[in-house]
Amino acid sequence: MSYAGGRGMMSQLFQFLRILRLSGRKLSSSNPNPDHNFQPRAYTKPLSATINKLFKERDLDKLVVGFKLASESYRFRCRHNIYEFTVRRLAAAGRLDAVESILENQKRFAADLTREGFGVRLISLYGKAGMATNAAATFDQLPSLGSPRSVLSFNAVLTAFVDAGDYSRVVTTFRDVPAALDSLVLMEKNGISSDLISFNILLKGLYESKRFSDAENIWNRMARENIQPDIKCFNAKMRGLVSVGKTLEAVAILDKINQSELKTDIFTFNAFIKGYCQDGNLEQAKLVYMNLIKNGCAPNKETFLVLIPSLSEAGELDLALKLSKESLSRRCSPGSEILQGVVDGLAKNFKVEEARKLVEISRANGYSRKSIRMPLSCLAV
Repeated sequence: MSYAGGRGMMSQLFQFLRILRLSGRKLSSSNPNPDHNFQPRAYTKPLSATINKLFKERDLDKLVVGFKLASESYRFRCRHNIYEFTVRRLAAAGRLDAVESILENQKRFAADLTREGFGVRLISLYGKAGMATNAAATFDQLPSLGSPRSVLSFNAVLTAFVDAGDYSRVVTTFRDVPAALDSLVLMEKNGISSDLISFNILLKGLYESKRFSDAENIWNRMARENIQPDIKCFNAKMRGLVSVGKTLEAVAILDKINQSELKTDIFTFNAFIKGYCQDGNLEQAKLVYMNLIKNGCAPNKETFLVLIPSLSEAGELDLALKLSKESLSRRCSPGSEILQGVVDGLAKNFKVEEARKLVEISRANGYSRKSIRMPLSCLAV
Protein backbone atom coordinates (compact mmCIF):
# COMPACT_ATOMS: atom_id res chain seq x y z
CA MET A 1 0.00 0.00 0.00
CA SER A 2 1.35 3.47 -0.95
CA TYR A 3 2.06 6.16 1.61
CA ALA A 4 -0.74 8.29 0.14
CA GLY A 5 -3.11 5.35 0.32
CA GLY A 6 -2.06 4.71 3.90
CA ARG A 7 -2.74 8.29 4.89
CA GLY A 8 -6.12 8.09 3.19
CA MET A 9 -7.06 4.91 5.06
CA MET A 10 -5.87 6.34 8.35
CA SER A 11 -7.98 9.41 7.68
CA GLN A 12 -10.92 7.09 6.98
CA LEU A 13 -10.40 5.40 10.34
CA PHE A 14 -10.54 8.59 12.34
CA GLN A 15 -13.45 9.84 10.23
CA PHE A 16 -15.19 6.62 11.29
CA LEU A 17 -14.57 7.40 14.94
CA ARG A 18 -15.89 10.94 14.46
CA ILE A 19 -19.01 9.63 12.73
CA LEU A 20 -19.68 7.23 15.58
CA ARG A 21 -19.18 9.99 18.10
CA LEU A 22 -21.50 12.42 16.33
CA SER A 23 -24.14 9.91 15.24
CA GLY A 24 -25.57 9.61 18.74
CA ARG A 25 -26.14 12.09 21.54
CA LYS A 26 -23.37 14.57 22.18
CA LEU A 27 -21.42 13.72 25.29
CA SER A 28 -22.88 16.26 27.64
CA SER A 29 -20.30 15.92 30.39
CA SER A 30 -17.28 14.76 28.40
CA ASN A 31 -14.01 16.46 29.18
CA PRO A 32 -11.20 15.07 27.02
CA ASN A 33 -8.64 17.19 28.86
CA PRO A 34 -8.47 16.11 32.49
CA ASP A 35 -7.17 18.51 35.07
CA HIS A 36 -3.78 17.07 35.93
CA ASN A 37 -3.72 19.29 39.03
CA PHE A 38 -6.99 17.85 40.25
CA GLN A 39 -6.67 16.29 43.68
CA PRO A 40 -9.59 14.09 44.77
CA ARG A 41 -10.95 14.99 48.16
CA ALA A 42 -10.23 12.54 50.93
CA TYR A 43 -13.14 10.13 51.25
CA THR A 44 -13.32 9.06 54.86
CA LYS A 45 -16.41 6.87 55.02
CA PRO A 46 -15.86 3.08 55.36
CA LEU A 47 -15.64 1.56 51.90
CA SER A 48 -17.73 -1.52 52.64
CA ALA A 49 -20.55 0.58 54.09
CA THR A 50 -20.45 2.91 51.08
CA ILE A 51 -20.65 0.07 48.57
CA ASN A 52 -23.42 -1.65 50.52
CA LYS A 53 -25.42 1.59 50.54
CA LEU A 54 -25.02 2.00 46.78
CA PHE A 55 -26.16 -1.57 46.19
CA LYS A 56 -29.32 -0.89 48.21
CA GLU A 57 -30.08 2.64 46.94
CA ARG A 58 -33.44 2.67 45.15
CA ASP A 59 -33.45 6.30 44.02
CA LEU A 60 -31.34 6.29 40.84
CA ASP A 61 -30.57 9.99 41.02
CA LYS A 62 -29.25 9.55 44.56
CA LEU A 63 -27.30 6.53 43.33
CA VAL A 64 -25.53 8.68 40.73
CA VAL A 65 -24.70 11.38 43.28
CA GLY A 66 -23.45 8.81 45.80
CA PHE A 67 -21.41 7.00 43.16
CA LYS A 68 -19.65 10.17 42.06
CA LEU A 69 -18.86 11.08 45.64
CA ALA A 70 -17.51 7.62 46.39
CA SER A 71 -15.38 7.81 43.24
CA GLU A 72 -13.15 10.30 45.02
CA SER A 73 -11.71 7.26 46.79
CA TYR A 74 -8.97 5.43 44.88
CA ARG A 75 -9.88 2.23 46.70
CA PHE A 76 -13.46 2.58 45.45
CA ARG A 77 -12.25 3.09 41.89
CA CYS A 78 -10.43 -0.23 42.15
CA ARG A 79 -13.68 -2.08 42.86
CA HIS A 80 -14.77 -3.30 39.42
CA ASN A 81 -17.92 -5.08 40.57
CA ILE A 82 -19.71 -1.98 41.85
CA TYR A 83 -18.98 -0.20 38.57
CA GLU A 84 -20.43 -2.99 36.45
CA PHE A 85 -23.40 -3.47 38.77
CA THR A 86 -24.26 0.23 38.72
CA VAL A 87 -23.87 0.61 34.95
CA ARG A 88 -26.00 -2.47 34.22
CA ARG A 89 -28.67 -1.34 36.67
CA LEU A 90 -28.89 2.17 35.21
CA ALA A 91 -28.90 0.83 31.64
CA ALA A 92 -31.67 -1.65 32.48
CA ALA A 93 -33.72 1.27 33.82
CA GLY A 94 -33.20 3.20 30.61
CA ARG A 95 -31.04 5.81 32.35
CA LEU A 96 -28.27 6.08 29.77
CA ASP A 97 -27.86 9.72 30.75
CA ALA A 98 -26.91 8.56 34.23
CA VAL A 99 -24.46 5.97 32.84
CA GLU A 100 -22.81 8.71 30.83
CA SER A 101 -22.73 11.02 33.84
CA ILE A 102 -20.86 8.63 36.14
CA LEU A 103 -18.46 7.35 33.47
CA GLU A 104 -17.55 10.76 32.08
CA ASN A 105 -16.97 11.84 35.68
CA GLN A 106 -14.22 9.20 35.92
CA LYS A 107 -12.18 11.00 33.26
CA ARG A 108 -11.13 13.56 35.87
CA PHE A 109 -8.72 11.11 37.47
CA ALA A 110 -5.58 11.76 35.45
CA ALA A 111 -3.36 9.49 37.53
CA ASP A 112 -5.66 6.52 36.92
CA LEU A 113 -5.76 7.25 33.20
CA THR A 114 -1.99 6.91 32.90
CA ARG A 115 -2.75 3.18 33.08
CA GLU A 116 -4.51 1.96 29.96
CA GLY A 117 -6.55 -0.50 31.98
CA PHE A 118 -8.63 2.31 33.45
CA GLY A 119 -9.57 3.60 30.01
CA VAL A 120 -10.34 0.05 28.88
CA ARG A 121 -12.74 -0.30 31.81
CA LEU A 122 -14.63 2.84 30.76
CA ILE A 123 -14.88 1.63 27.16
CA SER A 124 -16.05 -1.81 28.29
CA LEU A 125 -18.64 -0.35 30.64
CA TYR A 126 -20.08 1.77 27.85
CA GLY A 127 -20.30 -1.42 25.78
CA LYS A 128 -22.14 -3.25 28.53
CA ALA A 129 -24.65 -0.38 28.61
CA GLY A 130 -25.16 -0.69 24.85
CA MET A 131 -23.57 2.72 24.26
CA ALA A 132 -21.19 2.00 21.38
CA THR A 133 -21.00 5.66 20.32
CA ASN A 134 -19.67 6.65 23.74
CA ALA A 135 -17.27 3.71 23.77
CA ALA A 136 -15.80 4.83 20.43
CA ALA A 137 -15.59 8.44 21.61
CA THR A 138 -13.71 7.37 24.74
CA PHE A 139 -11.27 5.34 22.65
CA ASP A 140 -10.73 8.39 20.45
CA GLN A 141 -10.10 10.57 23.53
CA LEU A 142 -7.52 8.35 25.22
CA PRO A 143 -4.42 10.22 23.95
CA SER A 144 -5.81 13.60 25.02
CA LEU A 145 -6.71 12.08 28.39
CA GLY A 146 -3.06 11.12 28.85
CA SER A 147 -3.85 7.43 28.54
CA PRO A 148 -1.90 4.88 26.47
CA ARG A 149 -3.80 3.46 23.50
CA SER A 150 -2.85 0.02 22.24
CA VAL A 151 -4.44 -3.17 20.97
CA LEU A 152 -5.86 -3.65 24.46
CA SER A 153 -8.12 -0.60 24.21
CA PHE A 154 -8.82 -1.24 20.53
CA ASN A 155 -10.05 -4.75 21.35
CA ALA A 156 -12.18 -3.24 24.11
CA VAL A 157 -13.94 -0.94 21.65
CA LEU A 158 -14.44 -3.82 19.19
CA THR A 159 -16.01 -5.84 22.01
CA ALA A 160 -18.18 -2.84 22.89
CA PHE A 161 -19.57 -2.82 19.35
CA VAL A 162 -20.46 -6.50 19.66
CA ASP A 163 -21.91 -6.10 23.17
CA ALA A 164 -24.01 -3.16 21.99
CA GLY A 165 -25.18 -5.02 18.89
CA ASP A 166 -23.80 -2.25 16.67
CA TYR A 167 -21.25 -4.28 14.78
CA SER A 168 -22.91 -3.52 11.45
CA ARG A 169 -21.99 0.15 11.92
CA VAL A 170 -18.32 -0.82 11.84
CA VAL A 171 -18.72 -2.67 8.55
CA THR A 172 -20.91 -0.09 6.85
CA THR A 173 -18.74 2.85 7.89
CA PHE A 174 -15.60 1.23 6.53
CA ARG A 175 -17.63 -0.06 3.53
CA ASP A 176 -16.16 -3.53 3.89
CA VAL A 177 -14.13 -5.59 6.31
CA PRO A 178 -10.86 -5.64 4.33
CA ALA A 179 -10.83 -1.82 4.44
CA ALA A 180 -11.31 -1.97 8.20
CA LEU A 181 -8.45 -4.39 8.57
CA ASP A 182 -6.20 -2.27 6.33
CA SER A 183 -6.86 0.52 8.77
CA LEU A 184 -5.90 -1.75 11.66
CA VAL A 185 -2.59 -2.46 9.96
CA LEU A 186 -1.98 1.25 9.55
CA MET A 187 -2.88 1.75 13.19
CA GLU A 188 -0.16 -0.76 14.02
CA LYS A 189 2.36 1.58 12.40
CA ASN A 190 1.03 4.28 14.67
CA GLY A 191 1.41 2.25 17.84
CA ILE A 192 -1.86 0.29 17.83
CA SER A 193 -1.35 -3.26 16.60
CA SER A 194 -4.12 -5.76 15.98
CA ASP A 195 -3.71 -9.28 17.29
CA LEU A 196 -5.48 -12.62 17.25
CA ILE A 197 -7.94 -11.34 19.85
CA SER A 198 -8.93 -8.52 17.48
CA PHE A 199 -9.73 -11.03 14.76
CA ASN A 200 -11.60 -13.25 17.21
CA ILE A 201 -13.84 -10.32 18.14
CA LEU A 202 -14.40 -9.43 14.49
CA LEU A 203 -15.28 -13.02 13.59
CA LYS A 204 -17.66 -13.32 16.54
CA GLY A 205 -19.48 -10.18 15.51
CA LEU A 206 -19.68 -11.14 11.84
CA TYR A 207 -20.98 -14.64 12.44
CA GLU A 208 -23.52 -13.41 14.99
CA SER A 209 -24.68 -10.92 12.35
CA LYS A 210 -24.87 -13.74 9.74
CA ARG A 211 -22.28 -11.93 7.56
CA PHE A 212 -20.62 -15.09 6.28
CA SER A 213 -18.98 -13.60 3.19
CA ASP A 214 -17.44 -10.80 5.26
CA ALA A 215 -16.22 -13.39 7.75
CA GLU A 216 -14.47 -15.24 4.93
CA ASN A 217 -12.64 -12.01 4.10
CA ILE A 218 -11.38 -12.04 7.69
CA TRP A 219 -10.08 -15.59 7.28
CA ASN A 220 -8.34 -14.63 4.04
CA ARG A 221 -6.72 -11.65 5.68
CA MET A 222 -5.51 -13.74 8.60
CA ALA A 223 -3.89 -16.16 6.13
CA ARG A 224 -2.13 -13.31 4.33
CA GLU A 225 -0.89 -11.93 7.64
CA ASN A 226 0.27 -15.41 8.77
CA ILE A 227 -1.97 -15.19 11.84
CA GLN A 228 -2.75 -18.72 12.98
CA PRO A 229 -6.40 -19.11 14.00
CA ASP A 230 -7.12 -20.64 17.38
CA ILE A 231 -10.07 -22.73 18.51
CA LYS A 232 -12.06 -19.55 19.27
CA CYS A 233 -11.96 -18.59 15.60
CA PHE A 234 -13.28 -21.99 14.56
CA ASN A 235 -15.87 -22.00 17.33
CA ALA A 236 -17.25 -18.70 16.03
CA LYS A 237 -17.54 -20.17 12.54
CA MET A 238 -19.14 -23.41 13.71
CA ARG A 239 -21.64 -21.54 15.91
CA GLY A 240 -22.51 -19.37 12.93
CA LEU A 241 -23.07 -22.38 10.69
CA VAL A 242 -25.25 -24.31 13.14
CA SER A 243 -27.32 -21.17 13.80
CA VAL A 244 -28.50 -21.27 10.17
CA GLY A 245 -28.98 -25.04 10.08
CA LYS A 246 -25.68 -25.91 8.39
CA THR A 247 -24.64 -28.45 11.01
CA LEU A 248 -23.06 -30.81 8.48
CA GLU A 249 -20.71 -28.06 7.29
CA ALA A 250 -19.75 -27.45 10.91
CA VAL A 251 -19.04 -31.16 11.32
CA ALA A 252 -16.65 -31.03 8.35
CA ILE A 253 -14.76 -28.21 10.08
CA LEU A 254 -14.66 -30.21 13.30
CA ASP A 255 -13.12 -33.16 11.42
CA LYS A 256 -10.31 -30.88 10.23
CA ILE A 257 -9.80 -29.56 13.76
CA ASN A 258 -9.51 -33.09 15.11
CA GLN A 259 -6.74 -33.76 12.60
CA SER A 260 -4.82 -30.69 13.72
CA GLU A 261 -3.05 -29.77 16.94
CA LEU A 262 -5.95 -27.63 18.13
CA LYS A 263 -7.90 -28.87 21.11
CA THR A 264 -11.67 -28.56 21.21
CA ASP A 265 -13.26 -26.92 24.26
CA ILE A 266 -16.65 -26.67 25.91
CA PHE A 267 -17.76 -24.00 23.42
CA THR A 268 -17.07 -26.39 20.55
CA PHE A 269 -19.26 -29.08 22.11
CA ASN A 270 -21.98 -26.57 22.99
CA ALA A 271 -22.18 -25.42 19.38
CA PHE A 272 -22.98 -28.95 18.24
CA ILE A 273 -25.35 -29.71 21.10
CA LYS A 274 -27.31 -26.61 20.16
CA GLY A 275 -27.19 -27.44 16.44
CA TYR A 276 -28.42 -30.99 16.87
CA CYS A 277 -31.16 -29.93 19.29
CA GLN A 278 -32.33 -27.32 16.79
CA ASP A 279 -32.33 -29.98 14.07
CA GLY A 280 -34.40 -32.30 16.27
CA ASN A 281 -31.57 -34.83 16.43
CA LEU A 282 -31.57 -35.39 20.17
CA GLU A 283 -29.71 -38.70 19.98
CA GLN A 284 -26.75 -37.01 18.33
CA ALA A 285 -26.88 -34.17 20.86
CA LYS A 286 -26.72 -36.75 23.67
CA LEU A 287 -23.75 -38.39 21.97
CA VAL A 288 -21.94 -35.05 21.83
CA TYR A 289 -22.59 -34.60 25.54
CA MET A 290 -21.12 -38.04 26.28
CA ASN A 291 -18.04 -37.18 24.22
CA LEU A 292 -17.78 -33.90 26.09
CA ILE A 293 -17.50 -35.74 29.39
CA LYS A 294 -15.19 -38.36 27.90
CA ASN A 295 -12.81 -35.64 26.69
CA GLY A 296 -12.54 -34.13 30.16
CA CYS A 297 -14.51 -30.96 29.37
CA ALA A 298 -16.70 -29.55 32.12
CA PRO A 299 -20.23 -28.70 30.94
CA ASN A 300 -21.28 -25.13 31.64
CA LYS A 301 -24.57 -23.26 31.98
CA GLU A 302 -25.08 -23.07 28.21
CA THR A 303 -24.76 -26.85 27.94
CA PHE A 304 -27.59 -27.43 30.39
CA LEU A 305 -29.61 -24.47 29.11
CA VAL A 306 -29.92 -26.14 25.71
CA LEU A 307 -29.95 -29.84 26.52
CA ILE A 308 -32.26 -30.12 29.55
CA PRO A 309 -35.35 -28.50 27.92
CA SER A 310 -34.86 -30.64 24.81
CA LEU A 311 -34.77 -33.78 26.94
CA SER A 312 -37.86 -32.71 28.88
CA GLU A 313 -39.83 -31.98 25.72
CA ALA A 314 -38.84 -35.37 24.29
CA GLY A 315 -40.04 -37.13 27.44
CA GLU A 316 -36.55 -38.26 28.47
CA LEU A 317 -37.19 -37.20 32.04
CA ASP A 318 -34.71 -39.52 33.76
CA LEU A 319 -31.79 -37.97 31.87
CA ALA A 320 -33.27 -34.50 32.25
CA LEU A 321 -33.39 -35.10 36.01
CA LYS A 322 -29.83 -36.40 36.07
CA LEU A 323 -28.50 -33.36 34.21
CA SER A 324 -30.55 -31.00 36.38
CA LYS A 325 -28.91 -32.44 39.49
CA GLU A 326 -25.51 -32.25 37.83
CA SER A 327 -26.02 -28.61 36.86
CA LEU A 328 -26.85 -27.78 40.47
CA SER A 329 -23.84 -29.67 41.81
CA ARG A 330 -21.58 -27.82 39.35
CA ARG A 331 -23.22 -24.50 40.28
CA CYS A 332 -24.14 -23.73 36.68
CA SER A 333 -27.88 -24.23 36.82
CA PRO A 334 -29.88 -23.24 33.71
CA GLY A 335 -32.37 -21.31 35.85
CA SER A 336 -35.59 -21.81 37.76
CA GLU A 337 -37.86 -21.86 34.69
CA ILE A 338 -36.08 -24.84 33.16
CA LEU A 339 -35.78 -26.69 36.47
CA GLN A 340 -39.47 -26.08 37.14
CA GLY A 341 -40.21 -27.59 33.73
CA VAL A 342 -38.42 -30.77 34.75
CA VAL A 343 -40.31 -30.86 38.07
CA ASP A 344 -43.63 -30.44 36.27
CA GLY A 345 -42.75 -33.13 33.74
CA LEU A 346 -41.76 -35.59 36.43
CA ALA A 347 -44.94 -34.95 38.43
CA LYS A 348 -47.14 -35.25 35.35
CA ASN A 349 -45.59 -38.64 34.61
CA PHE A 350 -46.19 -39.93 38.15
CA LYS A 351 -42.57 -39.52 39.25
CA VAL A 352 -43.64 -37.48 42.27
CA GLU A 353 -40.82 -38.51 44.59
CA GLU A 354 -38.21 -37.65 41.97
CA ALA A 355 -39.88 -34.27 41.47
CA ARG A 356 -39.88 -33.57 45.23
CA LYS A 357 -36.22 -34.50 45.45
CA LEU A 358 -35.31 -32.05 42.67
CA VAL A 359 -37.28 -29.31 44.44
CA GLU A 360 -35.39 -30.02 47.67
CA ILE A 361 -32.01 -29.99 45.95
CA SER A 362 -32.88 -26.77 44.13
CA ARG A 363 -33.87 -25.01 47.34
CA ALA A 364 -30.71 -26.25 49.02
CA ASN A 365 -28.83 -24.51 46.20
CA GLY A 366 -30.43 -21.12 46.74
CA TYR A 367 -33.74 -21.25 44.87
CA SER A 368 -36.71 -19.81 46.74
CA ARG A 369 -40.02 -21.53 47.43
CA LYS A 370 -41.69 -19.28 44.88
CA SER A 371 -39.20 -19.99 42.08
CA ILE A 372 -39.34 -23.79 42.24
CA ARG A 373 -42.20 -25.74 43.78
CA MET A 374 -44.33 -28.82 43.39
CA PRO A 375 -47.40 -28.50 41.15
CA LEU A 376 -50.63 -27.83 43.03
CA SER A 377 -52.01 -31.20 41.91
CA CYS A 378 -49.27 -32.94 43.92
CA LEU A 379 -49.56 -31.01 47.17
CA ALA A 380 -52.22 -33.33 48.56
CA VAL A 381 -50.38 -36.47 47.49
